[in-house]
Amino acid sequence: MKELVEVIAKALVEHPDEVAVTETDNGSEVLVELKVAASDMGKVIGRQGRIAKAIRSVVKAASTKTDKKVSVEIEQA
Repeated sequence: MKELVEVIAKALVEHPDEVAVTETDNGSEVLVELKVAASDMGKVIGRQGRIAKAIRSVVKAASTKTDKKVSVEIEQA
């Protein structure tokens, strides 16, 4: 999941070198943390959170094979 979120985020932002993704596996749940530059937060979140919701939907669809709950958190670097 880490690679998927990283590819999507780098395609959206103006500063792809500042994108950092970490993945924490807690047994039945996986937490993916996405950190982007402050100037790129709006691009990753989108109007009314539409892009963030789309990223979470794609990750959820990709995680159906693993039988683990995956949550994506977006933070400012």
